[in-house]
Amino acid sequence: MVWTGTWVSDRLGIELAGDDELRGLLGLALRRNPKRAHLLVSGVLGKHVPQLPSVVHGHGVTLGRRVRALLGPEEAARAVVLGYAETATALGHAVADGLESAPYLHSTRRPVASVPSAGGFEESHSHATSHLLLPEDPAFFDRGGEAGRGPLVLVDDEFSTGNTVLNTLRDLHARHPRTHYVIVALVDMRAPGDADRLAAFAEETGARIDVVAHARGTVRLPDDVLARGLRLVEEQDGRTADPLVPCAPAVAPVRLELGWPAGLPDGGRHGFTPDHRDRLRQALPAMAARIVDGLGGPERAGRVLVLGFEELMYAPLVLAGALEEAGLDVRFSTTTRSPVLAVDDPGYAIRTRLAFPAHDDPADGPGERYAYNVAGGGFDTVLAVVDSAADTPALHAPGGLLAQLATAAPRVALAVVPAHTPAPRTPDRQEPPVLPAPLRGPDFSSYEPDDVGWLLQDLSAVRLEAPVEEREEAVQRGGAHYAESLPVEYQPTEEYQELYRDALAGSAARIARAVGTVTELVLAERSPRPVLVSLARAGTPVGVLMRRWARYRHGTELPHYAVSIVRGRGIDANALRWLAAHHDPADVVFVDGWTGKGAITRELAEALAEFPGFDPEIAVLADPGSCVRTYGTREDFLIPSACLNSTVSGLISRTVLRDDLVGPHDYHGAKFYRELSGSDVSRDFVAAVEARFDEVADAVDQQVKEAASADRAPTWEGWAAVERISEEQGIHDVNLVKPGVGETTRVLLRRVPWKILARRGAGADLAHIRLLAEQRGVPVEERDDLPYTCVGLIHPRYTRGATGADGKAVGSA
Repeated sequence: MVWTGTWVSDRLGIELAGDDELRGLLGLALRRNPKRAHLLVSGVLGKHVPQLPSVVHGHGVTLGRRVRALLGPEEAARAVVLGYAETATALGHAVADGLESAPYLHSTRRPVASVPSAGGFEESHSHATSHLLLPEDPAFFDRGGEAGRGPLVLVDDEFSTGNTVLNTLRDLHARHPRTHYVIVALVDMRAPGDADRLAAFAEETGARIDVVAHARGTVRLPDDVLARGLRLVEEQDGRTADPLVPCAPAVAPVRLELGWPAGLPDGGRHGFTPDHRDRLRQALPAMAARIVDGLGGPERAGRVLVLGFEELMYAPLVLAGALEEAGLDVRFSTTTRSPVLAVDDPGYAIRTRLAFPAHDDPADGPGERYAYNVAGGGFDTVLAVVDSAADTPALHAPGGLLAQLATAAPRVALAVVPAHTPAPRTPDRQEPPVLPAPLRGPDFSSYEPDDVGWLLQDLSAVRLEAPVEEREEAVQRGGAHYAESLPVEYQPTEEYQELYRDALAGSAARIARAVGTVTELVLAERSPRPVLVSLARAGTPVGVLMRRWARYRHGTELPHYAVSIVRGRGIDANALRWLAAHHDPADVVFVDGWTGKGAITRELAEALAEFPGFDPEIAVLADPGSCVRTYGTREDFLIPSACLNSTVSGLISRTVLRDDLVGPHDYHGAKFYRELSGSDVSRDFVAAVEARFDEVADAVDQQVKEAASADRAPTWEGWAAVERISEEQGIHDVNLVKPGVGETTRVLLRRVPWKILARRGAGADLAHIRLLAEQRGVPVEERDDLPYTCVGLIHPRYTRGATGADGKAVGSA
């Protein structure tokens, strides 16, 4: 028999090495996913490949019994089981069945307003990354009684890099620390380095961590497998099409009444107790009998596929198992969010694909969903089992799931399980609604999805831009706040773009050295597992580079998010609430590009006074204002990302905070300027700096060593200089004085400049400043006594009469 990984292995050189059982458990397919080229396709999981329900459930129960033997009776009686959505929801439930007395919960991507989150984590390689933990019982993770919290058993279908498990452990250990964890998977495919990271976590926390799996091995991947895999997917897409064309079913599907027990949860999304398990077992024979009768008996039903729905895997699985026990020829699989290439070849694991629109009003918006290996499976009847939240008009529409199934089998039936929604709690205070997951590229920003998650709301469809002069007049008259609108994006001339390119070429190594230094200081002094949170948007390219350095130097994948902070309004409280629900606040490190006079540093410290647990100290690339103690350098030099606006920051605008657009439970907003993609240099900037990491590694080590013994306490020299300049120039408002190369550039690009103060003899760092000043008719005054390379002064008495007919600045009168 041909192994179902042969087709991919032959073309990409991917190899499975390990236990003899591996090839019997796994095949290979190609993902439509820029993060990982291949997909390990389990033949016994019941997700992508239809399988006997007794085989699917039996593998999970066997693992559960092995865990029970490992723990012993006393620990097993105190254990709780957590499974991963969407693929391992039934596997985790079956492991809990094998343990017999353990309650079960699985993560979910479906928020429920009445259930506050008990935690969450990111699955970086997945097509949909954010997981929520929403137990109905707020004490779910504290089970154990007087003996203390019992073991936590985490169940996934495959244990590949271990990133998802580590993210979960870190989140839950910070909230509900315990002494014993058991990781369970059908296959353990970790490389030695991945195992070392889990061992390091165990040593760090003092917890025992065991791993239980049916088989062990590794996946050997060529260095260029991702690029080759993406090319191969493109080639196959050009040769093949989905085998079935959407059309309406000729006959409406048979709707079967299950008689689902009242009040019984449909699965583990909000928890499933041993009592629930007993009730379900007692009810299964009668429900199976109703299904058989509704299908007209075993002979008319023929070969049956019971098709579950995304996270709803366990209820359809046990229903299929009851039909199998009743004598039907039945197989089980489920629909999925994961986009996978289908190739009709015996040596490929995904032979056919049905695509259809989402039909459960998902929180992350509409999208395509899939059912694999259904068409061509020889099924006489397909019984689709969904929960009531997914029984919508979209399910029944032409081109929907039921219509697609009707093209793959002569008969289609539908059974609906009541979706279990816990009753609202009555907390001491009103719980805010569940916040959406971070936005990621390419849907929002031009960065790689893993580079940054934006805790913002997308306002791209809203007209927010206003002429610079109009905005400045409104702000200075007190009729508006600068964060209520956006300046028209500056489109650089070819001459200016050439200056940017020269600046990047000349300073990339210096930036790389500063990136390496600040990252190493963060890892050594702040947290060995920091969660980088950049202040959008100037901090975001720096956060991306710090994340890249940690991966380059330590093989560590650091989470990175971008949040909004607005001078005079504070930081986005909802973004902080999301971070606190998904990460330990003590691990959060706020990141910015540079300091000027330190206004944002002070703003952040004041804002976080209401959010205990978060450290207000910012890590910056450059600290010319001497405002922080975690920095890459205190030189006031040109950081090329300051030269441009959105085109060097993932095509994201400045953040927006306006009452009619941002409600009390909304993130601050921003726009994604897709139309500027032809001018985008965001990835090029990151790549140019990252290319210098090898060159500066030794210098970084030396600089970090020197920094460790240096006095880095903030002196706030910059603030004192700004106060002096404000009074000397007759401005009397420190908010109109913007010190440093980065802030001066912002003045010229986004505000109405009055004059530029420049340190005499400053060279290439000010070339772009001089060009912009010339273009806007702004005088540049040379000074010998500046603590900064330059200072930008915003027009202190601005009205639109302060510019001439050509838009250039005139006198200060």
